Amino acid sequence: MDVSRMMTKQDALKKYFGYDTFYPLQSEIIDHVRAGKDALVLMPTGGGKSVCFQIPALITEGTAIVISPLIALMKDQVDSLTANGIAAAFLNSSLSDSESAEIIGQCLKGNIKLLYISPERLAVASTISFLQKLRLSLFAVDEAHCISSWGHDFRPDYLRLNVLRKKFPDVPLLALTATADRVIRRDILRQLAIPEEHQFIASFDRPNLSLAVYSGQKRLDQILRFLAKRKNQPGIIYCLSRRTTENVAARLQGRGYRAAFYHAGMDNDGRSIIQDAFIRDKIQIICATIAFGLGIDKSNIRWIVHYSLPKNIESYYQEIGRAGRDGAPADTVLFYSYADVKTHYEMLKDLPQERQDLLSAKLDRMKRYAEADVCRRRILLSYFNEQPQGDCGNCDVCRNPPKKFNGTIIAQKALSAVARTSEKINMTTLINILRGSANPFIRENGYDRIKTFGVGRDIRYGEWAEYIFQMLNSGFVDIAYDEGYALKLNDLSRKILKAEMDVLLTKPLELEKKLETIAALPGKQTPADGLFERLRVLRKTIADENNAPAYVVFSDRTLLAMADARPQDEIEMLGVSGVGEHKMNQYGKIFLEEIRRYTQEEARGASKSRIQMPSTKHEGKEK
Repeated sequence: MDVSRMMTKQDALKKYFGYDTFYPLQSEIIDHVRAGKDALVLMPTGGGKSVCFQIPALITEGTAIVISPLIALMKDQVDSLTANGIAAAFLNSSLSDSESAEIIGQCLKGNIKLLYISPERLAVASTISFLQKLRLSLFAVDEAHCISSWGHDFRPDYLRLNVLRKKFPDVPLLALTATADRVIRRDILRQLAIPEEHQFIASFDRPNLSLAVYSGQKRLDQILRFLAKRKNQPGIIYCLSRRTTENVAARLQGRGYRAAFYHAGMDNDGRSIIQDAFIRDKIQIICATIAFGLGIDKSNIRWIVHYSLPKNIESYYQEIGRAGRDGAPADTVLFYSYADVKTHYEMLKDLPQERQDLLSAKLDRMKRYAEADVCRRRILLSYFNEQPQGDCGNCDVCRNPPKKFNGTIIAQKALSAVARTSEKINMTTLINILRGSANPFIRENGYDRIKTFGVGRDIRYGEWAEYIFQMLNSGFVDIAYDEGYALKLNDLSRKILKAEMDVLLTKPLELEKKLETIAALPGKQTPADGLFERLRVLRKTIADENNAPAYVVFSDRTLLAMADARPQDEIEMLGVSGVGEHKMNQYGKIFLEEIRRYTQEEARGASKSRIQMPSTKHEGKEK
């Protein structure tokens, strides 16, 4: 009998991952999947999505099949699982025929708990035949937003996933993503035949990430000031063009930084070498296009810089989410200039009109984020249809808030018009109604006869657009891209209409102030703790000896917990979050010895200081 059936979810969490408690929703999702039910899981990067399928796979008989979009992502996750003592493998084009045959043989013997494959592989008839010979515990579809044409990262290969529902109707299927608004969620549910009530939506909030947007002028100078406060901290600089990645990397190398560039114009071997060096902390900084990052599970990335404006909020959120995956503090910085916006619009020209309209609307939301006057975390949460609980205090707007006025009446006029038109109008039509523009479309639909027609004639068109975008950014109204960009009321909208809450807005002129420079951004993150630095160096030495990434040994967060708790024996070490049985057996004694050695040296240093103090006082009297 498979011994995994004797293990509880709590046992597996502690034994393999070293944690005592689950993140929000993880426990409920595991129980749901164990009951044989399908589900859609939305959790931010670093929120613990993987545990939602890894734990059920470990405590259920059979093999879990994980659909993953990139070879690098598969390898990274399999390496991490193997480091935790979990039998995992992948099948992809990077393997030789003999290596693939060996893995297939191990699966048929029941020796593999998690097998990663690509969506393209499902098109091969032999793959389905192979899967039908296995005892399957579950299917996990990672990066599930790729199945939706409404998303920013649509991939036709993901459309093949419906074969899983047809061929394996009794195997539970878990779709997971970190970036999906309400429209994309509906699409995923429909295409994978997951009941609507089987959704688990965690908070998209990543409070450990600081958010900031700065002027695009003299970007490199600002980046150098930023890096001067972050010695040896790994990070990524995202650029819009290949040439920029190369230029920025060269400039940083010239200043003594361990930097490299990465883009799709490089050959596969060149990209693999750079990516591997970054994962293993041999390179500190990667200057990359969006070709880099999706396959990276590196938990100790401490900062993300966007040298150029991203093309949409989904991409931006996914990219900044690669920082601070271990839960420790991390910085994100975006440089903004209108030239970037113009470049993005130029890149959309050759697309089909419907796709062009969708991506233009998403780009406009990204532009409005960069220009925003409200808490940036509010904007991100609102975009993903989550109602924020107040301002974050950890973004540049919260640190330097603009002047606001009570705009409740303005908001009520706009929301009333949305309500009176049955939530079927887009922003252009809404402004025309408010300004009393009786064009043919307005008359044909009878919008010139509603009570709010013309109530906003005193406000210019551009001002109305700005106020409505502010309302969108604050989560006071939603937008449905799949319904002609119609504006939709939500719970906050109804509170505003009932005068149960006030709305604060910013005058458009206030938004024209010059963006502050990065010089004001505080340096922070990793504490200047001597023990943490000693443990970090030890971790790097062990990782190099084992030809593995440093974070696979222990995460930054676990090292910080060790430095804080200073465990003195194995029992205390197992109490540190992130130290499981397997890693305790592998590395525990070495780290305990280093902690004891540091503590003894610290004590000797303190003792020496106390001995010298009388001498110092005596010398003072002599003078």
